[in-house]
Amino acid sequence: MPNTKSAIKAARQNIKRRQANLITLEAIKKTAKGVRKAVTAGKKADAEKALSLAFAALDKAAKKNVIHKNNANRLKARMAAQVAKLK
Repeated sequence: MPNTKSAIKAARQNIKRRQANLITLEAIKKTAKGVRKAVTAGKKADAEKALSLAFAALDKAAKKNVIHKNNANRLKARMAAQVAKLK
């Protein structure tokens, strides 16, 4: 348990930050799943729309330092490659 006032406040802040980070991570997972579903269904138009949403979610997460920018770029490249394979 935190003993000092500053440690108590830091613990409160960590809880709030964790909640915000989890929301951002869930957005990434949800949009990535949408891309995967569209790719497996073979729907290129839906996959491109989902890819756009996934890019936005990844860029926001990288901007907020929830994930590293290189991690976001790697995930974006992999998803874009999957969509590009569709006819």
